[in-house]
Amino acid sequence: MTVNPTLTRWLAALARADWLNRDRILSWGGILLALNVLLLGFLILWHHDVFVPIDPPTSTDFVSFYAAGKLALAGTPALAYDRLAHAAAETAATVPGSPYQFFFYPPVYLLICAPLALLPYLVSFIVFQATTLGAWLFVMRRILRSSGWGWCLPVLAYPAVFWTLGLGQNSFLTAALLGGMTLLLDERPVIAGVLLGLLCYKPHLALLAPIALAAGGRWRTFGAAAATVAALLGLSVLLFGIEPWRAYLVTLGGAREVYEMGQIDLAGFITPYGAARVLGAGADTGHIVQSVASVLTVASVGWIWWRDPGPAERSAALAAGILLSVPLALVYDLMLLTVAICWLARAGRDNGFLPMEKLALFFCFLVPLLSRHLGQLAHVPIGPLAPAALLILCMARTIRVSKRRIVAPSSAQRELTA
Repeated sequence: MTVNPTLTRWLAALARADWLNRDRILSWGGILLALNVLLLGFLILWHHDVFVPIDPPTSTDFVSFYAAGKLALAGTPALAYDRLAHAAAETAATVPGSPYQFFFYPPVYLLICAPLALLPYLVSFIVFQATTLGAWLFVMRRILRSSGWGWCLPVLAYPAVFWTLGLGQNSFLTAALLGGMTLLLDERPVIAGVLLGLLCYKPHLALLAPIALAAGGRWRTFGAAAATVAALLGLSVLLFGIEPWRAYLVTLGGAREVYEMGQIDLAGFITPYGAARVLGAGADTGHIVQSVASVLTVASVGWIWWRDPGPAERSAALAAGILLSVPLALVYDLMLLTVAICWLARAGRDNGFLPMEKLALFFCFLVPLLSRHLGQLAHVPIGPLAPAALLILCMARTIRVSKRRIVAPSSAQRELTA
């Protein structure tokens, strides 16, 4: 069968994606950033009744953290898990009629919420978002190893940044801690473990990391993470008592019903479970799909860490695998993919991109912009495709590194040959 040479050349050019160069990335990133800032500014003004009053009024996820902190400061931290008391604290921080924002975080998160609640609500919101955004940007710069400030344009234009800002979520902090762990793993394994342990405020997003560390034989980091979690648990009991933990475990038992019964928009999910539900599957079928995806993800990430191809592949696989291995992750949790995207972009810049890799990274960059809207309007769940694509890239890179190690002669062989 004769292959059309024009088609072959076109496919090769598409795979290389030479048009997706640094200048275009910076220019397009700057344009998208400006549009996002304008849209965010409009939404802020709109939600503060600058144009027309909003009925019913809206609020952010951050009010949930703030209300829990207020209850902890009042000496009643267990009431953060009492819906009536927590809802009253949210109303006190905002306005009557605002929608209720659930609080399913473990009591260790009160160690952050309580200090934030010392400030007025709006000031607290700004301080939390600015601080965690700065920490995330610092980590991204270290991962990319980029000079100057041009790199900020596409990084800040990543659409999940504006989901996080608009909702007042903690995803900047989550991505900063995970990214910091990947940066320090080789040179500062104990500090890397401490950063990983700090993620225990979102325990479901940290469950894959111990498996990866064990597969890679990173026992010092594993131990440091376990010790950090134990210390935070002890500190939370010391400051708030044991009752919040009892209340949390009771509340956690009802969390699954909240997510399964549609009280959280299914189009906002970016997991295999969420994709199955958006396509019309029931909750039980969704959990079966998620179980299969979780097993495959754990096996893939474990294999990559066992092969230990390098920091880029390890780190990107872990960040992507986290979102595929759990049933609950929402669109703002796609901030974790910045860890994967930046590591793979750095590896491609330094060692060359795989065929189609640039296009895959470009697609993953756009997913937070389109995911929820396509899920709502067309029932097309593209959220899980981004972490899946990144994990496949990591596996392909790992295979390439393994082949190079087989082909390259060892130092002993070179000495014998000389």
